[in-house]
Amino acid sequence: MFQPRIPVNPLPTGIVTPLVQPTDTADIAPHQTAAPVVCNHHHAPAPTPSSAVRLTPAGLAVVVAGGAGAVLVVGTVLVSMLLAVAISAASVAVCAVVLRSLLNGQHRHR
Repeated sequence: MFQPRIPVNPLPTGIVTPLVQPTDTADIAPHQTAAPVVCNHHHAPAPTPSSAVRLTPAGLAVVVAGGAGAVLVVGTVLVSMLLAVAISAASVAVCAVVLRSLLNGQHRHR
C-alpha cells in the first residue's frame, strides 16, 4: 500500500502490462562496500550543503520588484471591489429613497 507504483509502459499502447511484484528477497546477497582509501596528504573539507537561500543583488532586486508588483495588483483589485460594493450600496440607497418618496406621495393624494 505504501510502496510507489511505477508504470511499466511509459506511453499508452492499449495493452495493459501488470506490475512486477518482488516475491522473495532472501536470495539476494548483501552488497559489500570497499574500505575507503587512506592517503597521506591533506584535503580541503567537503563543502556542507547550506539550507539558506543566497540571492545576488540582481536576484534580490527582482524579488523586491515582484513583491511590490504583487502588492500593487492585489491592492488595486481589493480597492476596486470595495468601490464596486460602495457604488452598489449607494445606488440601492438612492433607489430606496426614491421609491419611498413615490409611495408616500401616493398615500397623501388619496
